[in-house]
Amino acid sequence: QVQLVESGGGLVQAGGSLRLSCAASGRIFSIGAMGWYRQAPGKQRELVAGTTNGGSTHYADSVKGRFTISRDNAKNTVYLQMNSLKPEDTAVYFCYADYILTYWGQGTQVTVSS
Repeated sequence: QVQLVESGGGLVQAGGSLRLSCAASGRIFSIGAMGWYRQAPGKQRELVAGTTNGGSTHYADSVKGRFTISRDNAKNTVYLQMNSLKPEDTAVYFCYADYILTYWGQGTQVTVSS
């Protein structure tokens, strides 16, 4: 079993920044991919950014150049630095981790006011 605990969400004005963190705990040997999805009201969950344990990253087109994903393998933690936030970034952000199965965090609300 893997538990994921997210932190760092909140309310910010457009143009501001937030940093999300997601720490994995449990009997973990080596986590595979980690990353973030988001879901806005009335919309499907969409991939925001992901990273492999080798350091490769990928981003949704809508966040390229504004968001940066990183991870600390020693701490089994993934981060999402979000800059130049827009109202359309408002959503619940969920982290995920692949360790045989895919595990999900409980979600953290990000609200960007105009």
